[in-house]
Order: sequence, then C-alpha cells, then structure tokens
Amino acid sequence: NFQSAVVFPSKISTEQQSLMLVKRLLAVAVSCITYLRGIFPESAYGTRYMDDLSVKILREDKNCPGSTQLVKWMLGCYDALQKKYLRMIVLAVYTHPEDPQTITECYHFKFKYTHNGPLLDFSSKDKRNDSTITCADTKKASILLIRKIYVLMQNLGPLPNDVCLTMKLFYYDEVTPSDYQPPGFKEGECEGMIFEGEPLYLNVGEVPTPFHMLKVKVTTEKQRMENIDKSFLKHGETNVPLQVLRVDRDDPEE
Repeated sequence: NFQSAVVFPSKISTEQQSLMLVKRLLAVAVSCITYLRGIFPESAYGTRYMDDLSVKILREDKNCPGSTQLVKWMLGCYDALQKKYLRMIVLAVYTHPEDPQTITECYHFKFKYTHNGPLLDFSSKDKRNDSTITCADTKKASILLIRKIYVLMQNLGPLPNDVCLTMKLFYYDEVTPSDYQPPGFKEGECEGMIFEGEPLYLNVGEVPTPFHMLKVKVTTEKQRMENIDKSFLKHGETNVPLQVLRVDRDDPEE
C-alpha cells in the first residue's frame, strides 16, 4: 500500500523485508520532495509516521490528476524494483509543457542490489562488507535521508509557478528483457536532458540494507542554492548556460 507508514523491522533478514522498506522509503522521499516544492496541493497528501517523524505521503486525489498519475508511476517503479531491473529513477521538473526534455530541477534515485542481483557485492564508503549492515544502520540512514530532504527542500529557492513533472526509468540492461516496460511507462526516445540555467549537483544521502542500496541526488539551478550549506554540494559548478545532463550513466565516482 502506497499510503502505509514506514515501520522499521527489528531485523532485515529477508529480501522481501528489505524491498518493502525501500519501496516505502522511496514513497516518502518522492512525497516529501513534491510536497515541499509545492508541486501538488495539500489535499493530495496524507500524514504518516516514519518512526516518530511525521511525513507527508502522496495519495490518489480525484481533484488532482497529477498526484494520481505520480502514484501510478511509483507503482510501475515498484514493479521494476521487485524484478531487480531498476537502476535509476529520474523525476524531473520542467516548465514548458511542449518541451519535457528541458528541465529546471531533477531528483535521481539510484538502486543497487546486493544479493543475487546485478551487483553481487557493494561496499559503502567506509568499506564495510554488506553482510555487516544492521537494521539500526538502515534505520538511522533512512531517517537522516528524509531529514536531509526536508532541510534541502525547505531551503531551496522556489520553483517557477507552473511546472510539470516527468519520470524516466533506467535499467540494468544485462538482466532486463529488451521489451520490458513497467505498467504506466513506454519506451523512451531520448536519453539526455537539457538543463535550463546553471546546474548544481547535490548528494542528499544513501540508505544501505543487507539486500539493497538507495542513493538520492538532486540537480537544481544554482540561484536556488543561495541559502544552502555548501557541504551539500557534490562537485564543482559549471558555467555552461545550457547543460546537457547525461542522466543515463552513473557518475564517475561510482
């Protein structure tokens, strides 16, 4: 259920438990981002709890077709995640309805699978083996990720008034059938996106479980960053007026 609260199990001992947690965390992250960026009205959200943290969760609202569409997209993402095909979701904000390739802000959700999946061994920055990840680590990282999203979204400068959303999915091609498309998605024509303005890249955080790894990154316009702590910055600024974002490839440091 998309609207469920996030309950941390005392032990993440099965892939199914991990999958459920990653799905709910993704729902909370996407909901928080769209809520705090003012993309949908208040009526499109319910309130749920993640441990003792109160969070907004998107719901299907008959008066808001956009939120209903995004919930449907998320269910399509869950299908690809469950099958271990999904490598990255890019949720992008654009301002010209006829030109969804030219974006003004985007959010990247990257996934790695650590058991029997495309990536057999993944060690995080401090080089711990994935088998040593405890539920406490996962819970702490999850709450930190959502808190960081809150802080970042509340401090970013506002988006333009009328914006549209698009979502692109990228797969682990070596395991994904060439004709696979999750419910609600069709084959994409274009891999790159053009960034309107001067992009800045932000690492928001990552959450490991014994079976999955979720990383969240944001690309936004430099001027919206004036109130942001510089430790959020991922790497140097660019001075290209129209920046082509190759969202289909992992960053060099990964």
